[in-house]
Amino acid sequence: MTQKIQAIRGMNDVLPADSHQWEYFENILRGWLADYGYQNIRTPIVEETRLFVRSIGEVTDIVEKEMYSFTDSLNGDSLTLRPEGTAGTLRAVVEHNLLYNATQRLWYMGPMFRHERPQKGRYRQFHQIGIEALGFAGPDIDAEIILMTADLWKRLGLADSVELQLNTLGNKDERAAHREALIAYLERHHDMLDEDGKRRLYSNPLRVLDTKNPALQEICNAAPRLTDYLGDESRAHYEGWKAMIDGLGIRYVENPRLVRGLDYYNQSVFEWVTTELGAQGTVCAGGRYDGLVEQLGGKPAPGIGFGMGLERVMLLLQEKNRLPASRGVDVYLVQQGAGAPLYAMQLAASLRAAGLSVIQHCGEGSFKSQMKKADGCGAQFAVIVGENEVANATAVVKPLRLEAAQETVALAAVAETITRIKA
Repeated sequence: MTQKIQAIRGMNDVLPADSHQWEYFENILRGWLADYGYQNIRTPIVEETRLFVRSIGEVTDIVEKEMYSFTDSLNGDSLTLRPEGTAGTLRAVVEHNLLYNATQRLWYMGPMFRHERPQKGRYRQFHQIGIEALGFAGPDIDAEIILMTADLWKRLGLADSVELQLNTLGNKDERAAHREALIAYLERHHDMLDEDGKRRLYSNPLRVLDTKNPALQEICNAAPRLTDYLGDESRAHYEGWKAMIDGLGIRYVENPRLVRGLDYYNQSVFEWVTTELGAQGTVCAGGRYDGLVEQLGGKPAPGIGFGMGLERVMLLLQEKNRLPASRGVDVYLVQQGAGAPLYAMQLAASLRAAGLSVIQHCGEGSFKSQMKKADGCGAQFAVIVGENEVANATAVVKPLRLEAAQETVALAAVAETITRIKA
C-alpha cells in the first residue's frame, strides 16, 4: 500500500468540524476593524529576504534562527516566507505610495511562518491579524489602539482573561545611551549570564532583559531602566499615552523589561498577556516604529501597529467556552423515487432563494439512511419528497431539533412553514 503523506510538523490542518469556529472568530474581527475605520491590505506570503533582515534586524531570533528562506531556482534571489506582517505591509505602502498626502489605517490577516519548536499555541505556520496606523504622530493614536484592543476582548468575552503591559523604548539616541549603560552593567555580571545572554550582550542587550530564565530575573530587575534616559519629548509622549489610557478607564501594568523582539520598535510598546495558556502568555503585542517607513525607502512617516496570534486567542476562547459548538444547516432534503431528484433540486433552489441553507441528498440511499444523515449533519429540518409528493406538488416538513409535529404542505409553502416553526 502506498505510504500516506502527512502534514509538515507544526503546520496544522483546520478540519470542517473546527472551521466554523474560525469563521465565527474571523467575522467578529472583520466587524470590529470596520467599526474603527481600518481597511484590508493583502500582501504576498513570499518576500525578498533582505526586507525582513532590514526591518526586523540581523541579530533578532527571527532572522538568525526562525525564518524559512530559500534560493529562487530561476533567478537566484533569496526569498523568505513571511515571519510577520508589518514589513510586507510597509513595503507595499512605500511601493504604491499610499502615504502621499494621506494617512492610512490598514489591517491584514493570514498565515505567517517561523521555524520554532512546535508546542501548544506556537506553530511553524500560524495565523496572525495585525493593524498598521500610518502617518499619526500620537500619543492619541497609541491610546486609540489600546482602546480598540480592549474593546475586542469585551466583544469576545475575554476581558477578565488578559492583562495590558506597557513600556516605552524612547528614541534612537536615548536607547543608545541606555544601551551603553546596560552593557556596562551586564559585563559586571558576565559569569552569571546564560549562553543566550552572553550571545546577546553586545549585539542586542535589550533582549537580555526579556529572558525567561528564572536564574537571571534578579539581575534583570536591577538593570538600568530605559525610562531613566528619556528626554523631555519622549517622556511627554509616554506620559500623554498613559494619561489617555487612564482617562479611558483601562487598567495596565508598567513593565520596564518589555522590549519586544524586533529592532524596528521605538517609543510606545505594549503587550496583552494571559496566565491561562501556560508559557505562551502573549496574545497581542505591538508598538511604534516611527523610522521603519524611511528605512524601507519611503519618506519619513510615523507608524504604530500590533500583531495578534489567532491560534492563541482561539485557545483562550475554547478555554472559556466562547465558541459555537456546532453549525448545522437549516434543511436536509431527503428524496427517493421517480422524479424526486430533480423535484428536490428545484425545491432546494427555492428554499435557498428564501434565505435558508440546504443540503440536498445526492445519490442512492433509503429514507432511513438519509434521515440519519440529516440528523448527523445537524440540520434543523428534514424536508422529504417521494413519488407521492412529486405527483401532488407537496413536501413533508419534519422538525429535527424542535418539539413540533411534521407537516405535509404545498410546495410553495415549504419555506414559510419552516420559518413559522422556527419562530
